[in-house]
Amino acid sequence: MIKFLKYTEYLYLAVAVISIYKIATLWSVDPKETYIFIFFAVVSIAMFLFRRKYRQRFERRKKDNQQ
Repeated sequence: MIKFLKYTEYLYLAVAVISIYKIATLWSVDPKETYIFIFFAVVSIAMFLFRRKYRQRFERRKKDNQQ
Protein backbone atom coordinates (compact mmCIF):
# COMPACT_ATOMS: atom_id res chain seq x y z
CA MET A 1 0.00 0.00 0.00
CA ILE A 2 2.78 2.43 0.88
CA LYS A 3 4.53 1.85 -2.45
CA PHE A 4 1.28 2.66 -4.24
CA LEU A 5 1.01 5.92 -2.29
CA LYS A 6 4.55 6.81 -3.32
CA TYR A 7 3.70 6.43 -6.98
CA THR A 8 0.51 8.48 -6.77
CA GLU A 9 2.54 11.36 -5.35
CA TYR A 10 4.61 11.46 -8.49
CA LEU A 11 1.52 11.38 -10.69
CA TYR A 12 0.59 14.72 -9.17
CA LEU A 13 4.04 16.03 -10.05
CA ALA A 14 3.62 14.80 -13.61
CA VAL A 15 0.32 16.68 -13.92
CA ALA A 16 2.03 19.79 -12.55
CA VAL A 17 4.88 19.52 -15.06
CA ILE A 18 2.48 19.04 -17.96
CA SER A 19 0.41 22.00 -16.78
CA ILE A 20 3.48 24.22 -16.50
CA TYR A 21 4.52 23.20 -20.01
CA LYS A 22 1.06 24.11 -21.32
CA ILE A 23 1.24 27.44 -19.49
CA ALA A 24 4.57 28.22 -21.15
CA THR A 25 3.35 27.31 -24.62
CA LEU A 26 -0.08 28.97 -24.44
CA TRP A 27 0.84 32.16 -22.59
CA SER A 28 1.92 34.04 -25.70
CA VAL A 29 -1.08 32.83 -27.73
CA ASP A 30 -3.97 33.43 -25.32
CA PRO A 31 -3.28 34.13 -21.64
CA LYS A 32 -6.93 33.56 -20.70
CA GLU A 33 -6.69 29.88 -21.61
CA THR A 34 -3.75 29.37 -19.28
CA TYR A 35 -5.70 30.10 -16.10
CA ILE A 36 -7.08 26.56 -15.91
CA PHE A 37 -3.56 25.16 -16.30
CA ILE A 38 -2.28 27.49 -13.59
CA PHE A 39 -5.03 26.13 -11.36
CA PHE A 40 -4.08 22.53 -12.20
CA ALA A 41 -0.39 23.22 -11.52
CA VAL A 42 -1.05 24.82 -8.14
CA VAL A 43 -3.50 22.14 -7.03
CA SER A 44 -1.22 19.33 -8.24
CA ILE A 45 1.77 20.69 -6.34
CA ALA A 46 -0.35 21.18 -3.23
CA MET A 47 -1.70 17.63 -3.50
CA PHE A 48 1.83 16.28 -3.97
CA LEU A 49 2.99 17.99 -0.79
CA PHE A 50 -0.12 16.93 1.13
CA ARG A 51 0.09 13.28 0.04
CA ARG A 52 3.82 13.16 0.74
CA LYS A 53 3.38 14.51 4.25
CA TYR A 54 0.45 12.13 4.86
CA ARG A 55 2.48 9.12 3.63
CA GLN A 56 5.46 10.04 5.78
CA ARG A 57 3.22 10.39 8.82
CA PHE A 58 1.66 7.01 8.03
CA GLU A 59 5.11 5.40 7.73
CA ARG A 60 6.25 6.90 11.05
CA ARG A 61 3.11 5.70 12.78
CA LYS A 62 3.55 2.20 11.35
CA LYS A 63 7.22 2.17 12.40
CA ASP A 64 6.36 3.33 15.94
CA ASN A 65 3.67 0.66 16.29
CA GLN A 66 6.09 -2.09 15.26
CA GLN A 67 8.58 -1.19 17.97
